[in-house]
Amino acid sequence: MVGKKALKKVLLLMVGLLLLIGCAQESVPVKAEKGNEEKVIKLGITQIVEHPALDAARKGFIDALESEGLKDGEKVVIDFQNAQGDMPTAQTIAQNFVSQEKDMILAIATPTAQAAFNATKEIPIIITAVTDPKEAGLVESWEMSGTNVTGTSDLAPVKKQFELLKKLVPNGKKVGIIYNTSEINSEIQITRAKKIASEFGLEIITTGVTNVNEVPQVLNELIGKIDVLYTPTDNLVASSMPLIAAECMEKQIPVIGAEKAHIEGGALATEGIDYYKLGFQTGLTAVKVINGKNPKDMSIETLKETQLVINTDTLKALNIVLPNDLKEKAEWVGGEK
Repeated sequence: MVGKKALKKVLLLMVGLLLLIGCAQESVPVKAEKGNEEKVIKLGITQIVEHPALDAARKGFIDALESEGLKDGEKVVIDFQNAQGDMPTAQTIAQNFVSQEKDMILAIATPTAQAAFNATKEIPIIITAVTDPKEAGLVESWEMSGTNVTGTSDLAPVKKQFELLKKLVPNGKKVGIIYNTSEINSEIQITRAKKIASEFGLEIITTGVTNVNEVPQVLNELIGKIDVLYTPTDNLVASSMPLIAAECMEKQIPVIGAEKAHIEGGALATEGIDYYKLGFQTGLTAVKVINGKNPKDMSIETLKETQLVINTDTLKALNIVLPNDLKEKAEWVGGEK
């Protein structure tokens, strides 16, 4: 029979082993030394699709790393992968990053962030252009991640955008929203838009799509029911923006976008965030993790500053008179003012 003292020692040993295993599964600091030299950081970047907003966020991130002395090919080696809008591909990319033992993953947009988080709970994941990381199941709270995920959100300032809508289209009542039903970030924005719309006496009419090929027909059906179209930060919508903007302009339907890239694609105007600046802010967050901060103890940040962007050509084509206060502060894209 085992004595009480021996049994106590065995139990203490087991508890110690369990604690060690638990610690091993936590996200660990990236920075480490190899001999007398700093370790070269292996950074995997996964992006759901290429379009101007996400590309700008990626560039801002890389520029922020360089500003802190972390240049690609020197102190950091970047492996960029694009999922081309395909979720299974995003999952494969994330799994490959884990098997390749990347030191850090940058996940751009909600779908790729979810794929990365499903693939690893140990490698630090930095996110950007993710609308609501808590609703997406990536963090325990905005104030303290509680997981191996930290970074920035691109939650759209919908209230400011609806204020702009009322200034530009004062008689507009029915607002259409086209969105990708498979993106949780889009569902979140629809819910927020409906809540805020009542403050402005607006009626929201939504229609969902699952791929780019559905956009023309669905848009054509929606246009006949609305006064204005609002485009959320939706990756499928962003990729279809030139088509959406051209069709709406032909039918004299103004488009208020959630981001600058929509306006560059032909939409009328936005009061939105600058994705390059968002990416830069995300890069500075990554540097903190590289220097030893644990993602689970960090908050999710947003970009407080917004910018008014107006498409000159679209403004003229729709014969909209711009209030003087907007003229003075607007950033213009398109042709001459």
